[in-house]
Amino acid sequence: MAHTMNTETLLCEIADQVATVTLNRPRVLNALNGQVFGDLKNLFTALAKDAEVRVILITGAGEKAFAAGADIGELAKTDRVNGRALARRGRTIFRQIESCGKPVIALINGFALGGGCELALACTMRISSDTAKLGQPEAKLGLIPGYGGTQRLPRLVGQSAALKLLLTGQIINAGEALRIGLVDEVVPADRLLDRGRELASSILAMAPLAVAACLEAVYKGADRDLDAALRLEGEIFGRLCGTADKAEGTRAFLEKRPPVWTGR
Repeated sequence: MAHTMNTETLLCEIADQVATVTLNRPRVLNALNGQVFGDLKNLFTALAKDAEVRVILITGAGEKAFAAGADIGELAKTDRVNGRALARRGRTIFRQIESCGKPVIALINGFALGGGCELALACTMRISSDTAKLGQPEAKLGLIPGYGGTQRLPRLVGQSAALKLLLTGQIINAGEALRIGLVDEVVPADRLLDRGRELASSILAMAPLAVAACLEAVYKGADRDLDAALRLEGEIFGRLCGTADKAEGTRAFLEKRPPVWTGR
């Protein structure tokens, strides 16, 4: 049974273990201001704790934008001190999204620029409509990305491709974003939400503890040297070997039937 968890700037519908979050400021291309960040913090805190939710989709209201970036009016008023505070707020909340323990799929429907692109980068994966435009044009404002763009973008697409976008402020189309690895798939605009739900369904068919463990191994391992990361993987593998879901998964495979997961 579907229910909602709407806020002032976000719409959130939960149905069939999937939460669909929509940035809901279409008149300003879903720009990210203080209210949006506060609502994202509160909503993702709730979603992370909600056992009913196993996958999160995030998109933007309207056909023009996923999120066109930070509120420029807000940025124009910053100085050295409150600029640091704005960056800290953004990176903390995007890190919260990245580390919420559940797959978060960005459905990019239009412009994903500046902070909007950084929001997509903080997601587990990115599906783009064929009409999307992506970029980090902060240098045009005398700035750099402040919410993780200079760090996540090179890790995703490589240093050279990232610097090309950062240093030129170039806005690229969906095809180029797919070519460099900024997005994982490109689909027709009218198929974007359906494709997100299909991908969510594929994840939901997997063991819940295994999905969470994959996220843990990849994200925690990325900050360690290879030997330490391999030890972490082994520890997580061993932990899963003692679960009811592992016993069910292997038994179901041998019995040639679908598994019934309990999350234990």
